[in-house]
Amino acid sequence: MGDFVRSRSGEILFASFQHLSLVVQSVVLATVLAVLIAALVHRSPAARGAANSVSAIGLTIPSFALIGLMVAPFGFGVLPSVIVVVFFATLPILRNAIVGLGGVDPALVESARGIGMSRLGTFLRVELPLAWPVILSGVRVSAQMVMGVAAVAAFVLGPGLGGFIFQGLSRLGGAGALESVITGTVGVILLAFVLDLVLLGIGRLTTSKGIRV
Repeated sequence: MGDFVRSRSGEILFASFQHLSLVVQSVVLATVLAVLIAALVHRSPAARGAANSVSAIGLTIPSFALIGLMVAPFGFGVLPSVIVVVFFATLPILRNAIVGLGGVDPALVESARGIGMSRLGTFLRVELPLAWPVILSGVRVSAQMVMGVAAVAAFVLGPGLGGFIFQGLSRLGGAGALESVITGTVGVILLAFVLDLVLLGIGRLTTSKGIRV
């Protein structure tokens, strides 16, 4: 195992960087999308229920099947990988964003509007900061989940550590096959742990002590 890692250290580091980059960029994009959607639907019970239903149903779709379906319209490579990772990343964040924004005291919103804040200003300066701890919890869950989804992206020649896993599985029983699978799997786990620590730190830096969850 040690010889395998040493002989491919450069390749492993590059794949790890690609994997982390894919996940981080996708989670950032998913967070923006989820917050925008939640801002539009959280005041309407019907729209809120529909969004939650879509989120719940979306999570039941097998990632392997979905990424396979992306090949026909988008081909192989980065684009289908990003689409699938962003899709799955958005779902838990959307649910938490709806819960977080829905939990903001309406009296605080009315008070902000009463002192002359615009609707956008109220959202950015009152509602979003108060809902942020709950949203960030969804971001952390999402980041952990799509770290594994990103590995599946190797099926369509996407970037990241999934390549080691698929290469090893394709020649299981051959020289270095098991080591390749273990390297990819352990690498994904380590990246997930590191990213969660980073998100935890971001949460402490961006959340007031009085509203931390």
